[in-house]
Amino acid sequence: MMSAGPAPRVNPLQRLWLREIGIEKTWLRQDASSGSGKVSATRPANTQPAAAATPPQAVPAAPATRMPRPAIPGLAAAAGAAAAGAAAAAPREADPDRAARVSHADLETLRGMVSGCEACGLCRGRRQAVFGMGALAPRWMVVGEAPGEQEDRQGLPFVGRSGQLLDAMLAAVGMNRQDDVFIANVIKCRPPGNRNPTPEEIAACRPYLMRQIELLKPERILVLGRFAAQTLLDTDATIGSLRGRVHILRAGGRDIPLVVSYHPAYLLRSPSEKARSWQDLRLAARL
Repeated sequence: MMSAGPAPRVNPLQRLWLREIGIEKTWLRQDASSGSGKVSATRPANTQPAAAATPPQAVPAAPATRMPRPAIPGLAAAAGAAAAGAAAAAPREADPDRAARVSHADLETLRGMVSGCEACGLCRGRRQAVFGMGALAPRWMVVGEAPGEQEDRQGLPFVGRSGQLLDAMLAAVGMNRQDDVFIANVIKCRPPGNRNPTPEEIAACRPYLMRQIELLKPERILVLGRFAAQTLLDTDATIGSLRGRVHILRAGGRDIPLVVSYHPAYLLRSPSEKARSWQDLRLAARL
């Protein structure tokens, strides 16, 4: 039978990581009964063998000192940022009366509710909530996804390059946002960094959008972008499978024809899709 060799020697850094993974005690102790160097969990290894004639002396145990864990650069900052992001995204305390107030609000009351809304964490980072703009007896209602940086600054939907492209698209079918169209978004406050809205944020804003549709009574709705389409149609289908046909939205006791198309920001990145978008516009114009 082979005897165990001497206890392994470790440097301070190795000892630290042995302690971190929880095996230092079993790795560094010797068998108390044999003194032969076998690994045991009873007494620390003694590197200096005691003289046979000298009885062992009782030595008070030194208090255990935990060595500090090595710092990982950036870890504390990342953890702090993650915690701050989670706090910003967390919704405020639910308002049980909000749904009832929204369902009975007129357009100006609803605008005020949107401006002061605290139903989700997006309220903490916004400059302005973006209620919408346009004709108050619209032939069309255009529904996008969420405000971007310029919309957040100006408090208006679809400004900047995306807004210019949308205006050109509407002009191509004889429409403009002042006289014929009301433009709104599903999300009324800008998500940080223009990220995708979360299901909780969509759920918090959906009552405002549905009340806008009920009050404005558009003849038809043009929905731009996947999140807007999925929200209004209550589906997780892709935009490619939703566009190119007419859907029906039930709102305010009315059946409203609804056409899905690509968001102007997507068309700016993918100009080849403008032909399909033109098909969607013509479909909406023929209704």
